[in-house]
This record gives sequence, structure tokens and C-alpha cells, in this order.
Amino acid sequence: MRDYLSQKIEALHRLLLGNSLTDWLVAGIVAVAVWTGLWILRRLMASRYQKHSGAARPAPIRLIAYLLGNTTQLLFLGAALYTAQQSLTLPDRFQHAVDTIALMLVLVQVGLWAGLALRFYLEMKEAERGADRVFAGSLNIINFIAHMLIWSLLILVALENFGVNITALLAGLGVGGVAVALALQNVLGDLFASLSIALDKPFVVGDTLVIDTFTGKVEHIGIKSTRLRSDTGEQIILSNADILKSRVRNFGRAQEQRALATIRVTYETPSDKLQRIPPLLESIVREHENARFERCHLKTLGDSALHFELSYFVQQPNLNPLLDLQQAVNFRIIDEFRRLGVEFDYPTQRVILAQSRIAGD
Repeated sequence: MRDYLSQKIEALHRLLLGNSLTDWLVAGIVAVAVWTGLWILRRLMASRYQKHSGAARPAPIRLIAYLLGNTTQLLFLGAALYTAQQSLTLPDRFQHAVDTIALMLVLVQVGLWAGLALRFYLEMKEAERGADRVFAGSLNIINFIAHMLIWSLLILVALENFGVNITALLAGLGVGGVAVALALQNVLGDLFASLSIALDKPFVVGDTLVIDTFTGKVEHIGIKSTRLRSDTGEQIILSNADILKSRVRNFGRAQEQRALATIRVTYETPSDKLQRIPPLLESIVREHENARFERCHLKTLGDSALHFELSYFVQQPNLNPLLDLQQAVNFRIIDEFRRLGVEFDYPTQRVILAQSRIAGD
């Protein structure tokens, strides 16, 4: 019986890792106390800073309130584990395992804090800029790149604490990265192209682009592709790398857009009426507030008509589309030409038949 009890006590001693039951009970109480204390402290601090988180408050105060309000239980659990094991005498491998787990939980929370701080900063800048399509178009790309860097750094720190030789790992990754880069060169090309678009900003969401034979309005700028909505309704998806290799015509940033019209009148029009046509067309264009007249000349003596060339610009094309102005100008030209009795020419062909005479005997 004594041997049986001795074996049970020894087994319990091994199970408790050389610590008494009282020591484990104290460690458990400490862990619960630390976790509860940190939870209460977060609630108190978050509620206090929440009162000072208005837009009129300094950015650091608002950032602290934002981070405290989004702190997870992972940090509390890591702190509770680390504090509780201080009162225990654990074997080295168990001690290292507990320390590593606690550090991992803290690192995850640090990564979440870094992502939240970045999000807070970007949202603050977006609010300061207002409806800035340039910043809105690059927001997702900046977020993705920054989060990738943050978590990559934290993973390297975690691996080092697990005993992984980071120097050898980075060297191996350098060699293997070449092979991976060759295999994923198209994906990486699109990724760096999206970063280039975000930084250089050749176009933004809402711009109307002409890329090779494709025309449409930018709906979304993604990590791999950019999506356009064409005038006929379908969505056009283009690779970011292909876009940077193409000639892009961006009509979204045009301060003014040109309209060039050729007006054909008949040769039978009297000279005095012909001379009145250029100033008449100029006055018609100047009647419109968002139009800028450039020139009007009798440019060509055509085969069957006189060709007047009219050039003018629509200012603020996004607010007043070019076709609306062209239509209004064309209606006025038709009315004025009818009033003056000037006839438009239309394609005709005149056939002259020569009648031959047959001399009689």
C-alpha cells in the first residue's frame, strides 16, 4: 500500500512539474487576476479616451482611444500566462514554451495594433482631403502592401524566438525567391504595377480612359487588375502591368475638350453671305458659357462644296459633356443658316451629257 501511494504521489508530482498544488492554485489565481485587471483597465481607459475622441481632439488622443477600443483578449491572455508562470518552477522546455506562447500572443496584438494605426491614419487623411478620388483609388493598394510588410516582420520575429536561424532562412529565401519570382513574375509584375499606379497616380477611380481599343470609366483599381465600365455597359478587366505598357488617354483630367466641325455650304451661296459665316459661327459658340471659341475659317474649296472648319472647346467637360455643347451649337447653326438663306451642301454628282450632231448629206 505504501508503494502504491508513493507511486501515485510521484506521478502527481510529475504531473504538477515539480510544483505543489498550492503553487498551481496561486498561479491560476494570479492569471485570472491579471486578466480581469487588464480587462477592467481597458474598459476604464477606453471610456475615458472615448470622451476625448471627437474630431476636434488631437490625433494622438483619438488614436489611443481607437486602439484601446479595439484591443483583443489575446494581449490579456499573454500577460496572464507570463505573470502566472513567474510563481512556478518549470522545466526549461516548458518555461520556453510558455514564454514563446505569451510572446506570440503579444506579437499578434502588436500586428493588429499596427494595422489599426495604419487604418486610422489613412482614414484621417481621407477625411482631410474630402472626396479625393486620387487617394481613394490607391487606399486599398497601400493598405495591402503595408499589412504584408507588418505581418512579414512579425513572422520573422516569431520564427527567431522559435529558434529558427533567420540569417540562414533569409539566405535560403533569397535563393528560392529567385525561382518563385520567375514562376510568379506575371503576378508580381501586376503587384508592382498596382503599387506604381498608387504612387504615380496616372488615373483614379471615375476617370474615363482610352487604352488601345478599349474605352471606359474606371470602377476599381485592384492589386492585379483595373476594371473599366464601357459605354455599352460591359465591364472591361485589364491587367495593371499591361496598362502601364500601353498608351493611356485619360479624359478624366481634361480641363477642356476640343470639338472640330466641318460645315459644307454650296458654291451658289453669295459672297457676302460667305463672309458672314465665320463671325456668325463665332458668335454662336460664344453664346454658351462653358464654350471657348478657337477659330473658324473657309479651309477648303471642295469638289462640290465650300468647307468651313469650326474649332471650339468645352470647358469643364465633366460638368458639361462635349456632346451636349455640340448639339446646342449645331441647332443654332441650323437656325441661323436658315434665317440667312445659306444652304448646306450634301453629296451630289452632276453628269453633263454632250449631245453629238450628225451631219446630213
